Amino acid sequence: RPRRPQRTARVEGSVDISELKAEPKAESTALPNQEECDPDGNVASHSKPSHPSAVKLSEEYTGPGIKAGPKGPGHHPVRAASVPHPSASRHVPHHLNPHAQRALSVAGTADTQAQTVEDFLHIVTWNVGSATPPDDITSLLGLNVGDGNTDMYIILQEVNSMINKRLKDALFTDQWSEVCMERLSPFGYVLRMQGVLLLVFAKYFHLPFLRGVQTETTRTGLGGYWGNKGGVSARMSVYGHTICFLNCHLPAHMENSDQRMEDFESILQQQQFEGQAATGVLDHVVFWFGDLNFRIDDLEMQVVKSAIDNNKFSILWEKDQLNMAKDSETVLEGFQEGPLKFPPTYKFDVGTNTYDTGKKRKPAWTDRILWRLRATAPAGAGKRGSISGLTSGAKVTQHNYRSHMEFTVSDHKPVSSIFTLQFPYKVDLPLVTIIVEDEWNSVADATVIFKLAPNYSRSSWDWIGLFKVGFKHYKDYVGYVWAKQEESDFLRQEHQVTFTEEELPKGSGDFILGYYSNNMSSIVGVTEPF
Repeated sequence: RPRRPQRTARVEGSVDISELKAEPKAESTALPNQEECDPDGNVASHSKPSHPSAVKLSEEYTGPGIKAGPKGPGHHPVRAASVPHPSASRHVPHHLNPHAQRALSVAGTADTQAQTVEDFLHIVTWNVGSATPPDDITSLLGLNVGDGNTDMYIILQEVNSMINKRLKDALFTDQWSEVCMERLSPFGYVLRMQGVLLLVFAKYFHLPFLRGVQTETTRTGLGGYWGNKGGVSARMSVYGHTICFLNCHLPAHMENSDQRMEDFESILQQQQFEGQAATGVLDHVVFWFGDLNFRIDDLEMQVVKSAIDNNKFSILWEKDQLNMAKDSETVLEGFQEGPLKFPPTYKFDVGTNTYDTGKKRKPAWTDRILWRLRATAPAGAGKRGSISGLTSGAKVTQHNYRSHMEFTVSDHKPVSSIFTLQFPYKVDLPLVTIIVEDEWNSVADATVIFKLAPNYSRSSWDWIGLFKVGFKHYKDYVGYVWAKQEESDFLRQEHQVTFTEEELPKGSGDFILGYYSNNMSSIVGVTEPF
């Protein structure tokens, strides 16, 4: 497949880490105790609910982006979607064109060289307290330079943990998730999962290959009874390789460095995932980030501020508690971090770029992003538990590591990093392949054929959603049909369903079909835009 457009060169100090052996096969088992729900999350019968936006598709519309008819020049009667790609006969915007973005090759066969997956990850961590989102987060997400070339975004906002705030977020969609979805969805990113404002966005064509998603939460605040400190993680299999995104908010204050390490060890010990392989956090490729709260030891305030004013960050880095802990804390073995070539990100007077003039806290790099490759064997999380080496054929390259001084709504500055993650291909076929007419000009065209992989565990509560291009998450559909399963064709792998007139949207446009698995709580098959 065409190579991804040339990226900017790595920043000085970026680190490449290569692994040597293949990982054990990643688990893709269904999450336990799944309720049988309709697409809106309600426990439901199979009687078809009407959708408020379900109206007839206009047959007369021939506006931009819609060809004259299904039999016109360049018509492709059927479109399969095992690997979505745009039709050559219709222009697809650059940011929605998988060929322009993907660096994901088809798997090598017995007589071809094995190929690799190359994903670009953009990680953001920001302790925003109780602040409201700024009007524009374009630069924070790198959309002013990348135009949607990144494959996945992992975004964390540390928010106020007061009871009324937590209740409000439980009742309403939080404003930080909304601003991220509003900004990213036009570029084809879909919210894959959400938890404690740990947001994972992925290009829609990657969704069928993000499997086995599980999350864990550990509270360490107030002896484990309150979640103002602790860790939240999301693990998943990405094209057959297990990855874990771990956010931690560790104890504050200069004197609590040992407590920070103890809390981190406790989080690693408590967070266990289901499955035969990769049950602990350190059994994955790990990206560890958040308000880790490590401070700068020994140096006086005026020395720290002088080093900042003169861009002599190496003086401060040598006294950074996390950097020094790597020499003595076994649990940190294997964790890598790019050089800190940006000013400390805490503490600022809100609304300014001026360091704290109130309590006069000494500036520190509290907000960090690190990564670690998988251990050869399940690693102990204890302080004395040795880790016996890092393997598995994966390679992580950090392209940049920076703060964003222009954002002033919090006393912290956000920190972001872009990575390339490369690994040998393990999974390249979706569990469900959807075949659909090239365009729907009438209700009669709205027929969908779907093929199930032999290893796919189907549920009678699976459904196929019709999504407008730029949809935000799996519930952001304009219509859906149940993926019906009769007892007589239970063993068949190819099936057909039809959207009725009431299930189709009014007007025309570009749409995507997605097959939602109730057992796996995820989209396991998609088409290209049609």
